[in-house]
Amino acid sequence: MMNLPVRRRRFLGGAGMLSVALTIPLSRTVAAAAEALKPIPLPPAISQAERLQRLARAKQLMARNGIGAVIVESGSSLDYLTGVQWHRSERLTAAVIPAQGDPIIITPFFERPSVAETLAIPAEIRTWDEDQDPLKLVADFVRERGVAGEPIAFEETDRYFIVDRLGQQLPGLKSVNANPVVRALRLVKSPAELALMQAANDITIRAMRHAGEGARLRMTPADFGAAIDAATTAMGGSPEFALVLIDEASAQPHGSRKPQLVERGSTILFDCGCTVHGYQSDISRTFVFGAAPTPEQRKVWNQVHEGQQIAIRVAKIGAPCGSVDDAVRAAYESWGYGPGYKLPGLSHRTGHGIGMDGHEPAYLVHGDMTPLAPGMCFSDEPGIYIPGKFGVRLEDCWHMTQAGPKFFTEPPPSIDNPFG
Repeated sequence: MMNLPVRRRRFLGGAGMLSVALTIPLSRTVAAAAEALKPIPLPPAISQAERLQRLARAKQLMARNGIGAVIVESGSSLDYLTGVQWHRSERLTAAVIPAQGDPIIITPFFERPSVAETLAIPAEIRTWDEDQDPLKLVADFVRERGVAGEPIAFEETDRYFIVDRLGQQLPGLKSVNANPVVRALRLVKSPAELALMQAANDITIRAMRHAGEGARLRMTPADFGAAIDAATTAMGGSPEFALVLIDEASAQPHGSRKPQLVERGSTILFDCGCTVHGYQSDISRTFVFGAAPTPEQRKVWNQVHEGQQIAIRVAKIGAPCGSVDDAVRAAYESWGYGPGYKLPGLSHRTGHGIGMDGHEPAYLVHGDMTPLAPGMCFSDEPGIYIPGKFGVRLEDCWHMTQAGPKFFTEPPPSIDNPFG
């Protein structure tokens, strides 16, 4: 769904979570539950050959856009291009990718051995000591390559101090956005990337089904979250987030910190994802516990289900991403919701791009003119939220093919069969 600062959508905690982590539903046997949580075969991680292809393509895009070098600090784009998996801190670790020749990695001297462990491409590692400015190393390198006077591109999430201090080292620095290179590459996923995302989605839907079928009276979001995370780990995924919203909290897309307990007839909303070799899933399911859904619960659930189908029907190659959101919102307004992003109705975009980041461009939101193309991946999550009552969100991710959209996980058939 939407990004939150640290381990997004995670309002879990408290003692005793693991005591329910692998609760076996009464409707299933021990053997069936164990089979459902067996590790699944995972595709291989992205190969060095594919990363080298990415770098070659990056250099083509740099030449096309007149860029002398691209600077990418720690984060998903650094991993995407170099394999280096490193956290951000006040100490800079980054790649400098020139339009010609091999890139270099800049990192603190004492971090070199750790950073080298995940480096997956040929690249010199240049280190700096605590009393030195790492941006001097960057400036020296671009001078060596003869591109100091050309535009230097910064990945869109690079922090400002990098641009600012490089400007001090390179008076007259021409700084530009690296989106025509980095985002252009990441927007379209390769078959290897799609396979990793498929595995992540397969794990997440099984973990959610396991936890949903294990629902009990008086359970809390933390109880469900522990069960989802434990099941995800058992199957070979790395838990990323497990947001669980009950009753009125489900009408707030990212929930509430108020105490929540499952009662008969409760609306329960799961929004969960995991990571497999750096690639993410994002799935939402909404169901009613222990009682037949009310007419209103059933109506809203069915409308959200139809909203998902509208999004898929209008997603055509070449169509603007924003047109998908527009079509869903037009239908919702015809049913009395909104208008626009007002409540009751759909207060957030219909979907977001997904890949190494849970949320990344492009977006299924009004005004996004990015044309849909094969290999692009999105969530499809046109929720409906009724403040003070409940909300329904169904979310499945899909990727565009030459033949049209293809789901990683199929939307559930009905509120009576919410996990399919």
